[in-house]
Amino acid sequence: MPNTQSRRIALCGVLAALGVVVLLVGSALGLGTYAAPMLACFLLLPALEEYGPRAALCQYAATAILALLLVPEPELSLFYALALGPYPVLRARLERLRPAALRWAVKFAFFNAAVALVYALLLLVLSPPGLAAEFAAAGVPYLAALAVLMNLAFFLCDRAVAALGRAYRLRRRRKRRPPAP
Repeated sequence: MPNTQSRRIALCGVLAALGVVVLLVGSALGLGTYAAPMLACFLLLPALEEYGPRAALCQYAATAILALLLVPEPELSLFYALALGPYPVLRARLERLRPAALRWAVKFAFFNAAVALVYALLLLVLSPPGLAAEFAAAGVPYLAALAVLMNLAFFLCDRAVAALGRAYRLRRRRKRRPPAP
């Protein structure tokens, strides 16, 4: 079946809608502040592998805009929009960097800068009730432990994106291979 423009739009549209649903469910459960954006970023992989970074970025933009408008938890939607949403496309570009230590340093710098931007926007612009007091009461050791755990979660997300991308490419290659006579 040929990859037409309408197939690309349909796939990206359905995956964007599914991404918003994942973010809404994560918001409703209250446990998905970090897990739901990770799951939603995995939904960019089919568009990225099938149609390239441009289609994946369009899907990301649609999901991010709808999430910012529809998801009631601003932390979750900002975390997707600024930190994890664009990551699969960025990761594909960063894989070209050598040596590996530089690549990982850039990945963690991007993630930590995005998380800092998310919380700066939350505290300075949106200021949800209780967030500043929660951070003040937590103390430096708690916030440092939270930063370490978030970086560990980002590392696991990176490994999951890599594994899912490889699995998707292998499945697609097997599907296109002609049957043995």
